[in-house]
Amino acid sequence: MNGTSEIIDFEAIIAEARAGDVASLGVLLQRYRNYLQLLVSAQLRTSVGRRVGESDVVQEAMLAAHRDFADFRGETAGEFAGWLRTILARTLLREIDRHVKAEKRNVRREVSLDTLNKNLSSSCVQVASLVAAKQDSPSEIVSNEEQTAKIADLIALLPKDYQTVVMLRNFGGMRFEDVATEMGRSSQAVRLLWLRAIKRLRKLHDNGVDE
Repeated sequence: MNGTSEIIDFEAIIAEARAGDVASLGVLLQRYRNYLQLLVSAQLRTSVGRRVGESDVVQEAMLAAHRDFADFRGETAGEFAGWLRTILARTLLREIDRHVKAEKRNVRREVSLDTLNKNLSSSCVQVASLVAAKQDSPSEIVSNEEQTAKIADLIALLPKDYQTVVMLRNFGGMRFEDVATEMGRSSQAVRLLWLRAIKRLRKLHDNGVDE
């Protein structure tokens, strides 16, 4: 993932994109690249998923969004993010289908578009909850999709080892002991690394200032 600090006027840029401004559409889609990348990373934690290229899925989803932009009927950032998640889910499903078929594995029946959509929505809650106030409810956490996209950008600004420990622990659901094995470190070192990563993320979120 690549960090970005770009802030856009969603209503203005969506109007420009609908008027046929290809550059504006490109800026709009680029604003959500890290968001899509993070959602894909959160999903690809199965034996099938590990065979699917994350960047390829994101690129294919963005190309599909660019091609089908005329089909988007929403007005808000939340509606646009939801539309992108649906496209991303369909793209993931095609990739899983392709790999399952290639390996002649009978697991396709366990995967559906509805399941992927639910998983992606759950990942949005996980993204936002990393820096949310303790009193925030899940519905409040995901009420601002632009905020969720911003947090994805902030995660992309973290050092690579911080990104890795957050992805494995928070999105992969792995125990610290298993994260330690994956990263080739001690369990204690991984716990400290994770605490520092979350602290850095929250500081970036609250102040926009790195340590």
